[in-house]
Amino acid sequence: MAEQAAPATAREWHLAARPQGWPVPADFALVEAPVRTPGPGEILVRNTHLSVDPYMRGRMNDVKSYVPPFQLGQVMDGGAVGYVVASEAEGFAPGDAVLHGLGWREYATLDAKHAVKVDPEAAPLSAYLGVLGMPGLTAYAGLLAVGGLKEGDKVFVSGAAGAVGSLVGQIAKLKGASLVVGSAGSAEKVAKLVDEYGFDAAFNYKDAPVAEQLAKAAPEGIDLYFDNVGGDHLEAAIGALGVHGRAVLCGAIAQYNETTAPAAPRNLAMAIGKRLRLEGMLVRDHAALQPQFVTEVAGWLRSGELRTEETVVDGFENAAQAFIDLLRGVNTGKMVVRLNG
Repeated sequence: MAEQAAPATAREWHLAARPQGWPVPADFALVEAPVRTPGPGEILVRNTHLSVDPYMRGRMNDVKSYVPPFQLGQVMDGGAVGYVVASEAEGFAPGDAVLHGLGWREYATLDAKHAVKVDPEAAPLSAYLGVLGMPGLTAYAGLLAVGGLKEGDKVFVSGAAGAVGSLVGQIAKLKGASLVVGSAGSAEKVAKLVDEYGFDAAFNYKDAPVAEQLAKAAPEGIDLYFDNVGGDHLEAAIGALGVHGRAVLCGAIAQYNETTAPAAPRNLAMAIGKRLRLEGMLVRDHAALQPQFVTEVAGWLRSGELRTEETVVDGFENAAQAFIDLLRGVNTGKMVVRLNG
């Protein structure tokens, strides 16, 4: 497709203040900035879709972590897809669709080494931010490589209606889990987990204590827990895990916006007697699985064995609110922002 020339300036989102607890709109600023012409080895991309993800909340705090924090008064970054407008890099031409890491802006100028060409004919571009992108690989690698899923395992997934959790549960079933239980935050999401995603059981964590509901859903306990939430969910899972149970610690969204230390888990000592393995994971450690992941997941998508859902927010000017809504659990499946034009 032919791409029009880029404008002289375009909009980008800056971090205006470090959130105290839950982020609010005033923590973000929509700024007009020059669009830089690409230099040698660089490309200029018109973004069509941006990703908002829970991990971004941690980057808004000024603390040392596995990725540097966002800087005040500077543009943020994150996953994005779009079309090349101008190229000074071999192998990239105007009109090519690419996946890259400079989201939160309408136009991005970047080293082509940090972009990957994707095929908009094989899947909608937004899929490369979700099921065929970072969340999909997180689910696949976390469940199989880190969690060591075995046929017959009983699996519990928290945050199960989100971009990662919904895929974890489905992949577990496709790989032979005997029981898959999910937790979510509304009756509608619980129904979707069972009726559309094929979970054996699901519950609304707001209805009653998590440990109590998990015991009903998995009376014989669980073998593997995929944790997107932390807090009371992790405590409940530790109680339900059998001897040599495994927990994949992927996220802790329950405490991202808290200003005090988490109250749970209080039963961590049980990990000793049960010989549990609690292992944290970062998707970046599993890049070698990417080809296998794309091949297998794309096959499941084509056959209809794997279902996926997006919550699409229209308008670049709504990106900050989309992120705030994501943390509140407004989305089902992957939350993406679709740019105008």
